Amino acid sequence: MQAMHDGDNQILVPSSFIALYSDARQRLLAPADEVRARYELCEDLACHLVEQAQQLYHGGARSEEGVLLGIHAGLAAPGACVSPQEARWITLRLAELLDWRSPALA
Repeated sequence: MQAMHDGDNQILVPSSFIALYSDARQRLLAPADEVRARYELCEDLACHLVEQAQQLYHGGARSEEGVLLGIHAGLAAPGACVSPQEARWITLRLAELLDWRSPALA
């Protein structure tokens, strides 16, 4: 699956995010503008969580994995502003940004 990009928009949506909004034939299940907007929200959220995750870890958290699992639980909780699939993507992206090992997520 290729990353989503168009000539009018400088944002390149990675294939890992596009997969959240694609069917088995890799066709988008939502309008491209909506997918792009959701990606921007999720990427921004992951970037904003970097500092919080570092503070939690250096403030006495037992492990990097524990920090990531706790953040994931919050993101995946009922009433969160992201879907469970987006919560998983954000958590894995956060691990990547922190250069931490990705936790095992359902």
